[in-house]
Amino acid sequence: MLPQRKSPVHTPPSRGWSGPVIVYLTVCTKDRKPLLAREAAHLLLRDAWAAADGWLVGRYVIMPDHLHLFCAPGSHEHPDLGKWVQFRKTVVSSRWMAPQEQPIWQHSFWDSQLRSSESYEDKWEYVRNNPVRKGFCTDPEQWNHQGTMNVLPW
Repeated sequence: MLPQRKSPVHTPPSRGWSGPVIVYLTVCTKDRKPLLAREAAHLLLRDAWAAADGWLVGRYVIMPDHLHLFCAPGSHEHPDLGKWVQFRKTVVSSRWMAPQEQPIWQHSFWDSQLRSSESYEDKWEYVRNNPVRKGFCTDPEQWNHQGTMNVLPW
């Protein structure tokens, strides 16, 4: 039997691919508490992403207990992805509107670098349909907790 990994391996993004650096990121709440799919949390997350400019947030979907987003370096000298995610989590936690809901975040996160425009579009279709698969809406356009902060062209 193979050993189970207890936390994800975060390899640094590589510029060696034929396209730009775009990373698909998933972050979960602590114990999968359903805290995120509300307007105040959505605005707080957007503010935190805007404040942490080392990485640019592109398309995103916020679910009750996790979020998916696509991000790309803001410059060639981008910070470590893990440090950027931690900064973002800290900003959101420090401004969270309901202190009794702390801690907000699971310790780590899941990430993968996209390698082609097809994988970007395929992954986005999967992500944007997540609320439909979970029964929160019948059309992904009905889900209010999604958007695009920056265009991340392939």
